Amino acid sequence: MNIAENLVATAAAHPDLVAVRMDDVSLTYAELGDLAARTAGWIRELGVEPGDRVAVSLPNIPQMPVVYYAALHSGGIVVPTNPLFRAREFGHMLRDSGARVLFGWSGISGEAAKAAEEEGVTYVEVGESFLTDAATHDGIDLVDRDGDDTAVILYTSGTTGAPKGAELTHANMGRNAEVSASSSILGLEPGDVVFGGLPLFHVFGQTCMMNASVLRGATLTLLPRFDPAKALEIIERDQVTLMGGVPTMYIALAQVGNPADYDTSTLRRCISGGAALPVEVLNAFEKVYTAPILEGYGLSETSPVASFNQADRDRKPGSIGQPVEGVEMRLIDPVWEETPEGEIGEIAIKGHNVMKGYYGNPEATELTMKDGWFRTGDLARRDDDGFYFIVDRAKDMIIRGGYNVYPREVEEVLYEHPAVASAAVVGVPHETHGEEIAAVITLKPGSTVTEDELRGHAKERLAAYKYPRIIRMVEALPLGPTGKILKREITVTD
Repeated sequence: MNIAENLVATAAAHPDLVAVRMDDVSLTYAELGDLAARTAGWIRELGVEPGDRVAVSLPNIPQMPVVYYAALHSGGIVVPTNPLFRAREFGHMLRDSGARVLFGWSGISGEAAKAAEEEGVTYVEVGESFLTDAATHDGIDLVDRDGDDTAVILYTSGTTGAPKGAELTHANMGRNAEVSASSSILGLEPGDVVFGGLPLFHVFGQTCMMNASVLRGATLTLLPRFDPAKALEIIERDQVTLMGGVPTMYIALAQVGNPADYDTSTLRRCISGGAALPVEVLNAFEKVYTAPILEGYGLSETSPVASFNQADRDRKPGSIGQPVEGVEMRLIDPVWEETPEGEIGEIAIKGHNVMKGYYGNPEATELTMKDGWFRTGDLARRDDDGFYFIVDRAKDMIIRGGYNVYPREVEEVLYEHPAVASAAVVGVPHETHGEEIAAVITLKPGSTVTEDELRGHAKERLAAYKYPRIIRMVEALPLGPTGKILKREITVTD
């Protein structure tokens, strides 16, 4: 089994359908399949053997799926990395994975090339002429792999310690693409047009957008850097039918000034993941656009999809839905025991989507995996219908005066205020309470509100120990590559 077989099969079945588009550049499935095979031959010429690691550091450009599938086609293991990394960050991943070659984007400074030189890794610069250069190489036959063989090593964000590489197998990635494409989630069909604004070096965009599209013969229309106006142009121009995004994308689209200027009527369904989707954001988006948002949940370590509000069942706004087919979820305490029904616990996941472990890191693997179960670090509750509701990250929970405060609950209340564009709630050390609650806020364009007004808004809707005493207005919140708010980079002083 090799998930690159999906590209070979789709290229044979739908050779003339457009596989990848970015503005005026497009590749049919026949062209994408041929270029992947030829680039695989190039990779082999560079000395890469089956099982060797191939690092790929590219934004959402047509060259990305070419190199990704080429590495898999050659029997290699893909190590996707963020092209905005600095040399030190590239260096860690190259060393940790033992990568033999790094394909880096020419459109940014030479940090990737610098790291490759320092680590003794072959560097291939990917620029405008790359596809032409790839076409000069001889293609090779697809290398068969076992389902349990590693296909991708995805490095976690490294919120604590150095980033760890989650080993995802061909079976993990292939089955998760099937689940994502299924009628209960995306409902992908040949000829569908999928919005490609999620980074393909990240697991959400990679599995749910790219791999699912290739599996079903859909067109992936790429946006290298998310901008709401450009996104609407693409939706109208390419008649996008399906979209995947993170909450900050849906916030931006809900707040864009002139949505009626764009024809978005082809948009059939949207999915959200990567971070909790505030109910107010879902409602605001669906007031403007006709497509419903289905919220799901997963992590790099789970390929990523673990649960979803599924299209063939009732949806519960604010919920991450129910486990997808072939996946189990439960709520546990710190010693792996299931929590009593109705109580908050840490989500644990078991199924075809769970990684082999952290590459070269048995200690970290042992801390998070037991008997096939993976503990996520996310706290949730489960209702009587089996729907899960994320409460917060275990490490983000604030303990104020002995009371547990979950930032997600406070953020939901802040999003209800008409002036608030985005909100992040964090704990600040406090002499008597242990921690104090702080909210960092950005405002909608043209809106004004005072700190006292926001504090009063929250105080009316939350228990006395929950509302934020400290409120700070900022121009922008720090975002990760997928648009997730990075709380670890927020510093608040009392």
